[in-house]
Amino acid sequence: MPAPRNPLASLLAGAALLVASQVSMAQEPVRGGTLSMVVQPEPPTLVSAFNSAAPIGVVSTKILEGLLTYDFDMNPKPVLAETWKVSPDGKTITFNLRKGVKWHDGRDFTAADVQFSVMKVWKELHPRGRSTFAKVTAVEMPSPHVAILKLSEPSPYLMSALTSYEGQVLPKHLYEGTDIAQNPYNSKPVGTGPFVFREWQKGNFALLERNPGYWDAKKPYLDKLVLRFIPDASARAAAFETGEVQLGGFSPVPLSDVKRLQASGRFDVETRGYEYLAPMFLMEFNLANPYLKDRRVRHAIAHAIDRDLLVKTVWFGFGTPATGPIPSVLTQFYTAEVPKYPFDPKRAEQLLDEAGFKRAGGGARFRLVHDYLPYGSDYQRTAEYLKQALGKVGIEVELRAQDTAAFLKRVYTDNDFAFTINFFYALPDPTIGVQRIYWSKNIKKGVPFSNASGYADAEADRLIEAIQVEPDRRKRRELINAFQRKVTEDLPVLDLFETRFFTLASKKVQNHTATAEGVYGSFASVWLAK
Repeated sequence: MPAPRNPLASLLAGAALLVASQVSMAQEPVRGGTLSMVVQPEPPTLVSAFNSAAPIGVVSTKILEGLLTYDFDMNPKPVLAETWKVSPDGKTITFNLRKGVKWHDGRDFTAADVQFSVMKVWKELHPRGRSTFAKVTAVEMPSPHVAILKLSEPSPYLMSALTSYEGQVLPKHLYEGTDIAQNPYNSKPVGTGPFVFREWQKGNFALLERNPGYWDAKKPYLDKLVLRFIPDASARAAAFETGEVQLGGFSPVPLSDVKRLQASGRFDVETRGYEYLAPMFLMEFNLANPYLKDRRVRHAIAHAIDRDLLVKTVWFGFGTPATGPIPSVLTQFYTAEVPKYPFDPKRAEQLLDEAGFKRAGGGARFRLVHDYLPYGSDYQRTAEYLKQALGKVGIEVELRAQDTAAFLKRVYTDNDFAFTINFFYALPDPTIGVQRIYWSKNIKKGVPFSNASGYADAEADRLIEAIQVEPDRRKRRELINAFQRKVTEDLPVLDLFETRFFTLASKKVQNHTATAEGVYGSFASVWLAK
């Protein structure tokens, strides 16, 4: 890793001193200081309005904002929108926007920015937004601080998708008329948030500084936020121990190190802050693959994997084996009444034989290349377990490692993969987070975290599109249950387990998990105890 420049070295030294001192008992937030946070892996861009990769969201949400945030009970709270109202027929949503908000370049934030972001970014480019905002036909602007979303049909889930990560508002004056995905401001973002982008030293860190003109005048409390990119998991654990970093989300250190760090008395392990995301760890099959296009092969792979063992041994219990595409934490939508694939290697072998892929001389049946998400050692160990498990039923697996940019291009642009392991966000409603990976209209080349498997089924599409517009809660629940049964039977995606992420924080860091968004929050309220 390149050595940081002298200014950053000074900042980190100051952060280390803060970690070394004792925590004050004062309850009032303290202004000042530098927080050093680890982000893994390094994001390919710093704007998540059209790319939902996890590390992008951690950085971008400190700079750019959404209309709303959500408390731990998923109640909406104001950010760029102060108030809002949904019409009785569900086809009009009126947002009264906050006045006096400035973009970091000094331009006024107005309804035109909301209109542009909804119609040109979220609807067209965001992997989930294509379904979430599918029914939005227009955004009217009767005044500079009123944005009215007009819908062709009710979309009850839409109000859950307006965070700084999921519905990130971009400055129209810097993006209009450009290739949005290639716009240079994606690497030097200009937002309305509590922190201003200053520098991105690739391979090392991104530096953000306090926004002196933030609309919430008392915030943020921090002077600076240093986002460190440390690719090696053991090095991240060491950085916490030395005080080089003080905060990290999405399980930033090897799970085997958690108990030791927690036992030191210097760190908190926080599992709250992921409620909004409802993350699911899954396997995506490329249905164009000559072996995986046979449903019996996909069923066989499901039977060959011991999900209980995977969670307990590889993930140290930080998860729950999944039964279907919707995690059990989403109680109003979840059903366990779906096809089951218990661990049964003999059944796996039987299905592979039935599919015509018999063992050659008792050896391998066929060979698959496995691309795993390059987010750390736990993902690599998962890939190694899968290689071993599938090898036992005659499927030879070659593991292929690469950086995040190469992984995203290979899977979502080039379609050059057999199967992946990945994690997705179910989010508060299936239309927002789940259906995108099954809807045939979401097969879009170059859009990350969309329908990579190439699954296209008329009945699944019918259910998905009915769920999007059904206003009756009971009928919508029935449709969602039918959808879960359908896709679990077809199995273009194998849901392995419901992920239980944690945030690791020095006890000096206060208010790092203040909403259901956790480390995707703005950090406007974060402060460092003296």
